[in-house]
Amino acid sequence: MPTEAREFIPLAAPFIGEAEIEAAVAVLRSGRVVQGPEVASFEDEFTKVSDTRHCVAVNSGTSALQLALTALGIGPGDEVIVPSFSFAASANAVRLVGAEPVFADIEAASFCIDPDAVAALIGPRTAAIMPVHLYGHPADMRRLMPLAERSSLAVIEDACQAHGAELDGKKVGSFGAAGAFSFYPTKNMHALEGGMVTTDDAELARTVRLLRNQGMETRYANEIVGANMRMTDVAAAIGRAQLGRLHEWTERRRANAARLDATITAVRTPPLAPNARHVHHQYTVRVPAGRDRAEAHLKAAGVGSAVYYPTPIHRLAPYRGSKTELPETDRAAAEVLSLPVHPALTPAELDRVAAAVNALERTP
Repeated sequence: MPTEAREFIPLAAPFIGEAEIEAAVAVLRSGRVVQGPEVASFEDEFTKVSDTRHCVAVNSGTSALQLALTALGIGPGDEVIVPSFSFAASANAVRLVGAEPVFADIEAASFCIDPDAVAALIGPRTAAIMPVHLYGHPADMRRLMPLAERSSLAVIEDACQAHGAELDGKKVGSFGAAGAFSFYPTKNMHALEGGMVTTDDAELARTVRLLRNQGMETRYANEIVGANMRMTDVAAAIGRAQLGRLHEWTERRRANAARLDATITAVRTPPLAPNARHVHHQYTVRVPAGRDRAEAHLKAAGVGSAVYYPTPIHRLAPYRGSKTELPETDRAAAEVLSLPVHPALTPAELDRVAAAVNALERTP
């Protein structure tokens, strides 16, 4: 983690230290580089992050979503309710299994899927709900789970941005039939690339294991049609090194967010639901007017920022057939701006971020 003053404060700072390098080199020297002991250990250790009985490592967060859907039997003719205010992978995974995403609006307060909107969209073809724990804030699972149970719907949690987040003391990834996590380099922890399916269902976990490995557990004894979505042992070794510091990094993110909350006055700071543990993958504020000007001002002040996400999924080219009107989603897409909150930030840098944001009040 850098300690020297930086001229430009980056929005994200993926960390690769000596522990990650040594872990990767050890695997390369071992010759056991795919689906070996490092993957098995990473899966076992990640059960503590998700508080589930089973974890299955795969090659990306998108694959984790896709394989969870497939293992649950969701496919052509089915509909899955998803938020449109998310990264496209949430809906892409649904399309990749042959099902159709149905887009729900979000809650203005949390940026997460609105249970009331979900309830209004449940129909005869609805097979599942996919809440996204966006920016590291848990979706309202206390309302979504009873809703799913009443309609006999599967719940697949997109927890790709929410490693270690909790609601009412329960970890995300453990509420639904399955959860999906991502280990992309900009996430709260990474494995260079990779994903994880989490579940308490032993049979579902076994099916995901088959699906990721050409349909076989025993070599050449293919049981079902599968694909190659395995995680390498190099990635797993890096993930294990990162996992050992996830709690420390998460607490730094939370402390950094608290400092920004206390010092930013010019814009609306991120909301926090009661009894929610936000892990601040992103620190996202609302800029109701002049967001482009705000981005340019921050860049000139040496502060990185970005918009996640400028175009709702239902307005992207593959999904434009949807006639859905999602006012809170459109409003968020027009207003959100993410600021640096990563654990490499120093107190002085956090104060620079806040000062640059507060100067927006005085910028013509």
